[in-house]
Amino acid sequence: MLASHYYEGKIEAGCDEAGRGCLAGSVYAAAVILPDGYQNELLNDSKQLSEKKRYQLREIIERDAVAWAVGIVTPEEIDQINILNASILAMHRALDQLKVRPEAIIVDGNRFKPYKKLPHTTIVKGDGKYLAIAAASILAKTYRDDYMNKLAEEYPQYDWLSNKGYPTKKHREAIKQFGITPYHRKSYNLLGDGQLSFDFEE
Repeated sequence: MLASHYYEGKIEAGCDEAGRGCLAGSVYAAAVILPDGYQNELLNDSKQLSEKKRYQLREIIERDAVAWAVGIVTPEEIDQINILNASILAMHRALDQLKVRPEAIIVDGNRFKPYKKLPHTTIVKGDGKYLAIAAASILAKTYRDDYMNKLAEEYPQYDWLSNKGYPTKKHREAIKQFGITPYHRKSYNLLGDGQLSFDFEE
C-alpha cells in the first residue's frame, strides 16, 4: 500500500507527467489532491498497471479526488523550452487548474521549479511510493494515450496506436519513409542515429 501523504496536516497535491521520452505529441501532466487519509490498494505507478486497469482507476480517481487537473505542453513549446522545462510547465498548468488550492506539492522525479512559493518535494520513483503521485501518473498517462490515439487516426503510418509516440523501431522507420508530422518534436534526435537528418528551417 502506497503512503497517503508526505506533508503532515497540509492539503497536498501529487504531480506526475507522461510523454517525456516521446518523439511526437504533447507532454501531459496531472495534479491530484486526494482526501485526507485516503486509501486505495489498487493505486500504483501507471507503468505497473495494465491499460484496462489504468482506465478503471482513472474513473475512481476522478470520483474520489478532492481536486484533479491535467496540464498540456505542445510539441512546439517543447522545442522552444526543452522537455525538462516543458514537463515542469505542464505540472504548473495542471496545478493552476485545481479547484482546491494545495498547501504543498509532491512531485515524481528529481526536478521541479517552485510553484507559487508553496513547499514542494521531489521524490524519485514517487509514483510507486505515494498515492497522489500514482494517481497523477495514471491521469497523465491515460489522457495522453487518448490524445495519441486520436493523432493515430490522422497519421496511421507511425503506429502511434501502439507506441504512443515513443521511439520504437517501427516509429523511426516510418519517419525515415514518410518524414515528420506537425506533431513531431523537431529538437529531438528523431532517427536515433546521432543526427536529426532533417532540414527544419521553416
